[in-house]
Amino acid sequence: MKPSGPESVADRVRNVAPTIEVLPVRTPTLPPATDTNTFLVGTKEAVLIEPATPYREEQDVMVQWVQAARLRGVEPVAILATHHHPDHVGGAMALRERLQLPLWAHAMTAQRLDGIVEIDRLIQEGERIELDGPAPTALTALHTPGHAPGHLCFIDEASNIMIAGDMVASVGTIIVEPTDGDMLLYLESLRKMSALEPAGLLPAHGALIEQPQALLSFYIEHRLMRERKVLEALGARGKASRPRHLVANAYADTPKALWPLALRSIEAHLIKLEREGRVSKEGDRWAPLKPSS
Repeated sequence: MKPSGPESVADRVRNVAPTIEVLPVRTPTLPPATDTNTFLVGTKEAVLIEPATPYREEQDVMVQWVQAARLRGVEPVAILATHHHPDHVGGAMALRERLQLPLWAHAMTAQRLDGIVEIDRLIQEGERIELDGPAPTALTALHTPGHAPGHLCFIDEASNIMIAGDMVASVGTIIVEPTDGDMLLYLESLRKMSALEPAGLLPAHGALIEQPQALLSFYIEHRLMRERKVLEALGARGKASRPRHLVANAYADTPKALWPLALRSIEAHLIKLEREGRVSKEGDRWAPLKPSS
């Protein structure tokens, strides 16, 4: 019988492919998620993806995980960040120091973290990170803006599994808000991901997604459905409106507790629609286009 007591690091780690381990760590993320997945990719040379947690006890778990890997001959060469949000880089500086590893990210992530987190090397779109080992692999970086301007996904060559960060989740959908987000780019990035036909998606929050094409298609259709509802709500009012005037109709199928987040998505949709010439903006309000005479 297995002894009772605190969960060990080994109990928390999941092997999802011969080259990929996953360790969920507690982070101050948005519900329904409570954890952010961190990834160790490689069988000799390796990279650690998502220095996520700001909590010291969870950072201790990550350090123990890497130390155990080093004892069996797996040596990380760098820490990679998918993007700049706090539940993804909350432990970046602490882990960089404790593990003595450089931190790599996209240039736009480095810009957002300037003066907060020091990035040692920039990762370019399409860059291939080769990792030697008994089962050699390589990661290809994919720039997927939309949720965040510098968002990166990473495709593991050995398994064709894509580490997808915050582009998707295994439960619920992803918020795209107007400060960091761009709804037009988000949809383009989802289509870019789908075109590569990954064998699976490893999100930052939740389990391995084993039917990636179905999920990516759902995400695209869900956002287009919500866009239609925003347009319908705006048309029903027939005048210039703020997002708060539209939320009850556009998100009638969503619990009111989530409407504060919904307001941010509505604004992101309206910005996209304005860029496409489908609505007009009047000050801090958006209006349906008047029919041409």
